[in-house]
Amino acid sequence: MPKMKTHRGSAKRFRVTGSGKIMRAKAYKSHILTKKTAKRKRNFRHETEVAGADYKKIARNLGLR
Repeated sequence: MPKMKTHRGSAKRFRVTGSGKIMRAKAYKSHILTKKTAKRKRNFRHETEVAGADYKKIARNLGLR
C-alpha cells in the first residue's frame, strides 16, 4: 500500500505540539482592524487548540492517523 500523503494546505495551517495537540491560528486578524480593540487584536496572536469535533479530520490530513 502506498504511503499517505500530507495535505499541504493543512500542513501550512496547523502544527503539532510535542504532547500531540494540534494547534491553529485564530481567525479575524487579517483586515478591518480599526474597529477592533488593541486587547482583542493582541489575543489573536496566540495559537489555540483545534476543536475536538475537527481533530480526527485534521489529524488524518496531517498524516498522523
